Amino acid sequence: MAHHSPTRRSFLATAAATPLVLQAARKHVPIGLELYSVRDQLKQDLMGTVREVAKLGYEGVEFYAPYFEWTPAYAKEVRKLLDELKIRCYSTHNAAASFTPENLPRAIELNQIIGSKFVIMAHPGRVESMDGWKGVADTLNGAADKLRPLGLRAGFHNHVVEFRTTGVQRPIEVIAANTAKDVALQLDTATCLNAGADPVSWIKANPGRIASFHMKDWSDDPQKGYRILLGEGVGKWKEIIEAAESAGGVEYYLIEQEGSIYPPVETAKRCLENLKNLRAS
Repeated sequence: MAHHSPTRRSFLATAAATPLVLQAARKHVPIGLELYSVRDQLKQDLMGTVREVAKLGYEGVEFYAPYFEWTPAYAKEVRKLLDELKIRCYSTHNAAASFTPENLPRAIELNQIIGSKFVIMAHPGRVESMDGWKGVADTLNGAADKLRPLGLRAGFHNHVVEFRTTGVQRPIEVIAANTAKDVALQLDTATCLNAGADPVSWIKANPGRIASFHMKDWSDDPQKGYRILLGEGVGKWKEIIEAAESAGGVEYYLIEQEGSIYPPVETAKRCLENLKNLRAS
C-alpha cells in the first residue's frame, strides 16, 4: 500500500483548524448576570431590567437578597417573565437569616418558584473565631440536608475576609473542610485577588466544588479597585477559566460588577463580551 506524505497546504490547513476543533470541544458553560450589578435599575423596574439583561445576551441571572421579601405571587410573575425570555435564574444570594429553621422554608418556596437550583449564603454575618466559622459550616450542612431531597443545593459565597489567614487557617478552608461535598463554593474572583490569594490554586485544591463563579476583576490601583471591566485588572483569566472548566466543576458563570467608567448596563454588556472573548481565545 502506498503511503502519501501530507502536502504543505494540507498540513497548514490542519494546523489552522486545530484551535477551532479545540474551541468546538469546549463545553458550553452558560453566563448569567448577578443582578446586584444593575441594582439601581432593578429597584426602579425589575421586570424591565431583566428584559434588558436578556437582550444583552445573558442566559440567566442571580437575584440578590431583596428577593427574599417577594410574595409567592410576585415570584410567579418573575418566573413567567424568565420563561418568556427563555433565560433562567441559576441561584439566589441570601443573608445568613435565610438559612435559619424559621426562614429556610420561605427561601425554598421562592427558589422553587423561580427555578433557582442554588441557595447561596452571600454573607455569614459577624464571625469572630474558627469555631464560629465551623458553626457557619454546620448551618450550611443543615440547610443542605433539607435542600438535597428537593433537588436544590446550598452554597457559600466568599469575600476578602474568608481568604485571609486567621491563626493557622483561612476561614474559607474551614468552610470547605467542614461542609458536605455538594455544598457549592461560589468563588468571587475579585475579593479572592484582593486578599492576595490565587484563584487558580484554590480551584484546583477543591475539585468539583466550585459550581459557580462571580467573574469580577480587581485592580491594585486604589483609585480603581473593583470598578473596572473584566480583563482590566490583575486576574489571570485564561488560567482561571481553564481551571474552572477542567477541575472546578463550574456549572455557570456570573458576571458581577460594582461599577466602571461606563454606566451599569454598558458595563454588564462589555464584561459579557470580554468573558466570551477570553473563553474563545
